[in-house]
Amino acid sequence: MTTSTHYRAEVVGSFLRPAAIKQARKQFEAGEIDAAALRRIEDAEIRKVVDLQREAGLQVVTDGEFRRAWWHFDFFDGLDGVERYEAEQGIQFNGVQTKARGVKVTGKLGFSNHPMLEDFRFLQSISGDAVAKMTIPSPSVLHFRGGRKVIDATVYPDLKDYFDDLAQTYKDAIKAFYDAGCRYLQLDDTVWAYLCSDDQKREIRERGDNPEELAQTYARVLNKALEGKPDDLTVGLHVCRGNFRSTWISEGGYEPVAEILFGGVNIDNFFLEYDNERSGGFEPLRFIKPGNQQVVLGLITTKTGDLEEAATVEQRIKEATQYVSLDQICLSPQCGFASTEEGNSLTEAQQWAKLRLVVDIANRVW
Repeated sequence: MTTSTHYRAEVVGSFLRPAAIKQARKQFEAGEIDAAALRRIEDAEIRKVVDLQREAGLQVVTDGEFRRAWWHFDFFDGLDGVERYEAEQGIQFNGVQTKARGVKVTGKLGFSNHPMLEDFRFLQSISGDAVAKMTIPSPSVLHFRGGRKVIDATVYPDLKDYFDDLAQTYKDAIKAFYDAGCRYLQLDDTVWAYLCSDDQKREIRERGDNPEELAQTYARVLNKALEGKPDDLTVGLHVCRGNFRSTWISEGGYEPVAEILFGGVNIDNFFLEYDNERSGGFEPLRFIKPGNQQVVLGLITTKTGDLEEAATVEQRIKEATQYVSLDQICLSPQCGFASTEEGNSLTEAQQWAKLRLVVDIANRVW
C-alpha cells in the first residue's frame, strides 16, 4: 500500500466549465479558431481554476477536466484499439438522457502516446505546492456499458484475452502517468454502484451477464493493473451513482460489493458517495482494510447549490467512525461538479462555497 500523506479535504475532479471555455469550444466546432487557440484558452482557464482551488484551501488540485466533454469518452478515445461512434440513443439518467455517444473496441487494446499525458504535465507545471491529481475512468467502465456487443469478436474471440489486455493497458497507463510525474491518480467508476442497484442488476441479467461474475472480473482487472505500483503513487477509486446534469442512475447501499471491493481491491483511497439516502448506511465500511487505506466520504452534494450544515456533516463523520477509524476518513463532495461539459445545476459561486465548507469541516474534525 501507499505511504503518502493523506489529504483530509479532497476534491473529486470536475468543475463547472467557465463561459470562456464554452465559447471557445463553440468557436472551435464552427471552425472560427484552431486547436492551438482552443488550447491556449483552456490553459488560461485551468490556471484560474487551480488558483481558486488553492485559495479555497485544498492541498490537492485537478484541471477541472476543462479539456474534456465527457469524464470518460475523451480518455477512451486516446486508447489504442478504441473508437468512438454515434450511438442510437444516449445514456438514460433519472429523467434526462445524455448525447448519443458510445465507444467500441475494434483492435488490440493498448496505451501509447496518449494526449492526456501532456494534459497532466501542464497541470503539474502550474500546481505550485499543491498535489496535481489526474482523473481517468476506471477499466471496468470501458467494458460495462456495451459488453460483448461492442468488442470486435474477430479481435477478441475470447473475452479472457480482452480482460487481460485491458488490465495491461491500465498497468501501462499507470506507469506512463507515473513517469510523467503523477503521484496521485484517480480512477472514476460508475460500475460498482450499478452492481449495488437491484434495477441495474436486473438489466445486467437480461442482457445475459451475471453481476456477481462481473464483480469478480472487474476486481481481478483492477488488481492486475495495480500490480507493481510504486509505493509513492496513490491510486484512488471514485464510486459514482451517476451525475449528469444533477441527475443519477443507480441506487442502493454498498453492501452487495463491499467485501470484494473494499476488502479485495488494492486501492489506496475509496471515494464514496454519501450525500443522500440512495447511498445507504456506513455499515459496509467495516470492510475497509485497517491501516493506511483511506475512505473519502462524499457528504457534500454537487447536485444542488444548497449548502450543508457543518454540524450535520460532522455528525455523519462521527457515525462513520463506528465502522472505520477516524484516521482513515477524509471528506469531499460526493462527485465532480460537471461530469460532462453541460455541468450540474448550481452556480460557480455555490461550487466554491461547497469546497470551502469541505476544507473548513476538515480543519475542525482533523
